[in-house]
Amino acid sequence: MPVSKSAEKELRAARAKQERNKTIRTVTKTEVKKAAKVVSSGDIEASKAAVKAAISTLDKAAEKKIIHKNNAARKKSRLMKKLNAAAKPAETK
Repeated sequence: MPVSKSAEKELRAARAKQERNKTIRTVTKTEVKKAAKVVSSGDIEASKAAVKAAISTLDKAAEKKIIHKNNAARKKSRLMKKLNAAAKPAETK
């Protein structure tokens, strides 16, 4: 428990910040999962749109320092790797 008034205020501020960040973190995770699911379904055009939305969300979260920039880069890289692997067999047909 906080002892001083300033410690109480800092605790309130930290909790408010945590709540704000939690929603953005949740949306980011959801977008990444959606994109991965669409990529595995095989629809290339829908996959590109979903990956683009997920990358945008990751970039915004990293810009606001809600997730680390390297974490966002790693997730974007993995999504693009999946997308490229899914698109490759379609191109050879």
